Amino acid sequence: MKAIIVEDSNLARLELNHLLKKHKEIEIVGEAETGEEAIQLIGELNPELIFLDIHLPDMDGFRILNSLNQIPNIIFTTAYDQYAIKSFDYSTIDYLLKPITQQRLDVALQKLNHDVEEAPQLGMDNSIFIKDSDDCYLAKLSKISLFETEGNYTKVFFDDKSPLLHKSLNQIESRLDPSFFFRVNRQQLINVNQIKDIDTWFKGKLKLTLSCGNEVEVSERQSVAFKRLLSI
Repeated sequence: MKAIIVEDSNLARLELNHLLKKHKEIEIVGEAETGEEAIQLIGELNPELIFLDIHLPDMDGFRILNSLNQIPNIIFTTAYDQYAIKSFDYSTIDYLLKPITQQRLDVALQKLNHDVEEAPQLGMDNSIFIKDSDDCYLAKLSKISLFETEGNYTKVFFDDKSPLLHKSLNQIESRLDPSFFFRVNRQQLINVNQIKDIDTWFKGKLKLTLSCGNEVEVSERQSVAFKRLLSI
């Protein structure tokens, strides 16, 4: 899980990095000392988890979250306990008071793992909410033909629209029914019910034409898996 640390104290960042060495599943991909740096870093790296101090030199942690289109998992790290109730308005995983102990951090990450494991799988009748800049969409999964990686985000193709969803392709795939959504290569995930045409391609690979008009190339390994999935 990609994570960033937002903390203005160098010592606090070092201590948190040290405590996180025990948790190999957490990869610290960036650090920020100010709110402005944090907003820029979140936009560039699209982390799945943020360790967020509330008091920063230029703004508080809540202002950072209010500026985001999509709020990832949040673990607050602060010396002040008076914001604990407010923090849970942001679906916070936990609220850690400094100085943070190894035991307390371990408990917070256990909660995170439990929440990830318990996330329900979405069915074809479900819809997903997408906010792309000032535009909002409610897209029914059965009408989505393609999810495609674009930088740190994912482009979603449905009807005549293709907004950006602030989630990684791996995050999206983990919530979808593999009977209907198939990962054709590292960058693309398709709805098999939205396939219009199938052609053979180089080295036994397949090329698919989708209802949105996009052509996608199935990797050599995934071409074998695709044939197996749709065979009887």
